[in-house]
Amino acid sequence: MVRELVSYILKLKNMKKIILLTFTILTMGMAAIAQLPSFDFGIKAGLNVSKLKSDVTAEENRTGYQAGVFARFGGAGLYFQPELYLGSKGSTYPTAAQVYSGDEKINFTTLDLPLLIGTKVGPGAFNVRFMAGPVVSFLLDNEEPVSSASQDVKDFRSYKDQAFGLQAGVGVDVSKLTFDVRYEAGISNINKTDKYDQKTNLWHLSLGYKIF
Repeated sequence: MVRELVSYILKLKNMKKIILLTFTILTMGMAAIAQLPSFDFGIKAGLNVSKLKSDVTAEENRTGYQAGVFARFGGAGLYFQPELYLGSKGSTYPTAAQVYSGDEKINFTTLDLPLLIGTKVGPGAFNVRFMAGPVVSFLLDNEEPVSSASQDVKDFRSYKDQAFGLQAGVGVDVSKLTFDVRYEAGISNINKTDKYDQKTNLWHLSLGYKIF
């Protein structure tokens, strides 16, 4: 009984230490944020209209989704905006190609990390933004486009774990709402074997909400 009581007291002390440490970190973080000329943090979601460009096939756009978070901080009309979101993208191959024929679809699920630099014009409640910067995409999952055992097809659908691209676009802020339209151009070949040149290009349309 005494041992259980001592153990309970120690747990309470550890819990108090954890609560105090968490409160201290939050207080320091909020104090640091308060020193910035401007800081926003929010959630976002939207559509991706993507195409996996290849040097051996004809391709068509596919519609996917994106959902995640963003932060924005800066001053004097300039800002830095990192984001982290899940994305769905891919392509459709509707015509005969050197690799395979038929209406085949490729779907990717990625974790995307854009690092954007931008400028904005207008008062705080309403402004127009322009932004650009690099983005790295980490492949989480992909659906097999075909069931063929052909070695060419295996090579064609052999994808790297990450890809690099560039984003550029415009946005509008209306109070706590933020609207973005961007174009993303792939700059790295996502084919693991480098036998084919495959790059993902897409349009982003998103709606965000500033939590604070």
